[in-house]
Amino acid sequence: MSSKRVFGFLICLFLISGAVIGQEKSKIVSSLFDEALTNETAYRQLEYLCRNTKGRIPGSAAAAEAVEYTRQALINAGADSVWLQKVPVPHWERGKEGCRIISSVYGPADLSITALGLSVGTSDDGILSNIIEVHDFDELKKLGNKNIEGKIVFFNRPFDNKLINTFAGYGGAVNQRTSGAAEAAKYGALAVLVRSATNALDNFPHTGVTRYQDDVNKIPAVAVSTLDAELLSKYLKSDPLLKIHLISTCRNFPDTWSYNVIGEIKGDSLPGEYITVGGHLDAWDIAEGAHDDGGGCVQAIEMIRLFKKTGIRPKRTIRAVMFMNEEMTGTGGRIYAEEAKKKGEIHYAALESDRGVLSPRGFLFDAEGTRLEKLCALSQYFKPFNIPDFDKGGGGSDIGHLKPMGALQIGYLPEIQRYFYYHHSANDTFEQVNFRELQMGSAAIASLIYLIDKLNL
Repeated sequence: MSSKRVFGFLICLFLISGAVIGQEKSKIVSSLFDEALTNETAYRQLEYLCRNTKGRIPGSAAAAEAVEYTRQALINAGADSVWLQKVPVPHWERGKEGCRIISSVYGPADLSITALGLSVGTSDDGILSNIIEVHDFDELKKLGNKNIEGKIVFFNRPFDNKLINTFAGYGGAVNQRTSGAAEAAKYGALAVLVRSATNALDNFPHTGVTRYQDDVNKIPAVAVSTLDAELLSKYLKSDPLLKIHLISTCRNFPDTWSYNVIGEIKGDSLPGEYITVGGHLDAWDIAEGAHDDGGGCVQAIEMIRLFKKTGIRPKRTIRAVMFMNEEMTGTGGRIYAEEAKKKGEIHYAALESDRGVLSPRGFLFDAEGTRLEKLCALSQYFKPFNIPDFDKGGGGSDIGHLKPMGALQIGYLPEIQRYFYYHHSANDTFEQVNFRELQMGSAAIASLIYLIDKLNL
């Protein structure tokens, strides 16, 4: 046989071998989707978290119950080992809440409010004061002390709903929630009332953390529903002298302890390299935390179950992590990374599911060049499942601490148009999660981790 024929034969053999291997991987991916879509284990786990650990704010009894439940769920899923990792967390409790408009033009009207996390509270009698509406910090600065001192500041900047990316809309509005109280206090404000960070127009107030500055007076901060923000703005135009009676008796207590929950499947050939998949177990006290982020947690647990059920033995050690305290001070992700560094662990990749569990669209990778191209090329395995979006992007706040250790950052990307209808509100309930959407995401995450590990990407 001539050298040309030998070369041609080898090329054909290589192509055939590659096709067979590709078919084998596609078959395994299909088996993961088949199992996920015909088994309700993860869905029922989410139901339990929502019904029995509602309001699992860090340091609460509900959070402790969620820790124990997910620990047992990882054992039941077949994890080779399961343990708890101690995490320092804040201890903040909501108190009595109420907010009433007092107007000589319109009469009294109650507003739907909720205190912002880590806010200081009012006295039991509350605060009675005039209110001034602003839309950004520049406007606040222009008004200055003479117009703000002794008043309640009403931040009323909505989402920019022209933006298709709702996370960009959130990013354009959320600083009035996180920093509004600290900024208004610089000019002598008594408290702040903040338009809920949502693109929905409804009567659910959306909470979230507020942050103070050490050298600035701490003042109470509450969120108001978007419908009532519209109402208040309308009233102020006709009656700028109206007053607000605000009561919010929330309190901060000394820090306490909680836990990250960790389960893993030991790798066969590279057990000292780790791939982490996680969500955050804590949820706001007014919510069941279905989309934010109970769903992300059960998807991580489900990945373990799917690997075990379908017989996948990964090369690397695969971990499912339920991070604690993402919502307030982020200590869960920080402690996880610090302990990994102390142990000299090699973290190959990390994925976070914290954008809700609506229908999956794809994944985002914090990578460049050839590696990004190879990761995006994995989309071929997801075409049969209508999951098309593989692109450059980020990961998440909990796994971000692993980036300096070299871990590839991966963000799970579900459909995002409705996410902020639920985010941080009492509307984030189990009923808002569809079984198939949850499980399509579970299977997609498990498939991606299988492929990255198998192909050494």
